[in-house]
Amino acid sequence: MKKHLKSIGILLVILIALNYVSSLVFKRYDLTEDKRYTLSESAINVINNVNAPIVIDVFLSGDDFPSEFRRLQNETKQLLEEFSSKNSNIIFNFINPLADESTRDQNIQQLTERGLTPMQLSVQESGKASQAIIFPWALASYNDETVIIPLVKNKIGASQQELVTNSVQHLEYAFADGFNKLTKPKRHKIAVLKGNKQLSDIYIADFIKKLGEYYFIAPYTLDSVASNPQKTLDGLKGFDLIISAKPTEAFTEEEKLVLDQYTMNGGKSLWLIDAVAMEKDSLYNESGSNYAVTRDLNLTDFFFKYGVRVNPEIVSTLYSAPITLAMGEGSESQFQHLRWPYSPLASANSTHPIVNNLNFVKFDFANQIDTLKNKVKKTILLESAPLSKLEGTPRLISLEVVTQELDPTTFNKGNQNLAVLLEGEFTSVYANRIKPMLLKKDKTLSVPTKMIVVADGDIIKNEVYRKSPQELGFDRWTGQTYGNKEFLLNAVNYLLDDDGLINIRSKEIDVAFLNQEKIANEKTKWQLLNILLPLVLLGVFGIVFNYFRRKKYAH
Repeated sequence: MKKHLKSIGILLVILIALNYVSSLVFKRYDLTEDKRYTLSESAINVINNVNAPIVIDVFLSGDDFPSEFRRLQNETKQLLEEFSSKNSNIIFNFINPLADESTRDQNIQQLTERGLTPMQLSVQESGKASQAIIFPWALASYNDETVIIPLVKNKIGASQQELVTNSVQHLEYAFADGFNKLTKPKRHKIAVLKGNKQLSDIYIADFIKKLGEYYFIAPYTLDSVASNPQKTLDGLKGFDLIISAKPTEAFTEEEKLVLDQYTMNGGKSLWLIDAVAMEKDSLYNESGSNYAVTRDLNLTDFFFKYGVRVNPEIVSTLYSAPITLAMGEGSESQFQHLRWPYSPLASANSTHPIVNNLNFVKFDFANQIDTLKNKVKKTILLESAPLSKLEGTPRLISLEVVTQELDPTTFNKGNQNLAVLLEGEFTSVYANRIKPMLLKKDKTLSVPTKMIVVADGDIIKNEVYRKSPQELGFDRWTGQTYGNKEFLLNAVNYLLDDDGLINIRSKEIDVAFLNQEKIANEKTKWQLLNILLPLVLLGVFGIVFNYFRRKKYAH
């Protein structure tokens, strides 16, 4: 007896000691193949120095979610638990704004006014169809600042399962990006070039507003180049990035030299240019047509030296965004969405962080980009669909194309490059050439830097409705939202990202789902197995038990 009590006493002491040690040492293990619960180093760096609470209200809550979105709900919770384990100042709550019927409508209105639009889902479970409303958003607050964090990553044509997979893959970046905006002050300065008849402010307002959440933004003109080129260059060097949004007036040699030397000194740039002059608005006339002609920006040698050439050819494709036109006469006319080959929907064939898991990007009268051999690294970011062709200039463009049957065999040029990233050491455009003017300490070889060239200026252009800028990428006629704003924001973030935060977007996560069709077809079989099989086994056990019991005690 004493021996037993001694053993029990030793066991209790061991258990108490283990519990005490475990309370001091905390360790989480990620056993998933894709390491989905292991935070990237850049995400950890964002929260390492957070010394005040970041309170996150997640509205992705409720009991009537489709199974796919319950998965997103769980993944969000587990990710936030991982953030919280790294820094206890990360505090989160899950809130169901639709739980109370008496305040349901009021909550929907308030959240919508704050930009947290609800999402309506079709639920197919147990062979029944129904509708559910969710709010796939989170609000993160730090000190006196609050940011909106999207939890759903939309993609045109994606099923609900694909939507959830894309969203789970995007979660870590979405939260890390939100925390970064809250906790880190703006550092970088961006110059939006003016003076070469770039897009006016109202047509780039939505993107510039979004960009202002991350960086300091200022317009910058090159008009003073002729009188004081050195001062212009010195002023430009004060910016980390320049954006030229659809210039329509040719650059002078003096302006090009200043821009070239800006690049030589490590300046980064985003060029959104058209090599063809053609606007969709110019087609809305009596004839419904207009001529597309070459637009000479005097930049051919400029980009050629860096390793790309934007050709004065229009890319048309069978995979494109529709055009909305009024069809019919007078009061009988109706708006229709018609095939329009001159608005290519571009995608990426790479997992580069700028374009990974990106929605389709809409172009208008895009041009084709050739890449040239030099020591600068080139990455194709966006390209047209395989069923594409090139149309030279001058060329008559007519709205009548929407009524014509397009021959797929003529769209035989394959994927066409529409956006290219250049990285490395650039050779000056004016190396071994007579310079149009003298500058102090001009360079012929750059320090390592980056540049993105997009062969369409309209990619940044938001619609204007009743003198008010609309969301970039949103088509109010079809209700579709394209990936233009996300692509451009990713592009800028990549060009200026010192912390490597944008690289989180390259993380690949494979989310496994149950086959709903198979579940519906085999539901009865598995219910019977789960109910009847235990009863059968219990009955067999009872019979066998009774048999041996009777045999044992029969005598």
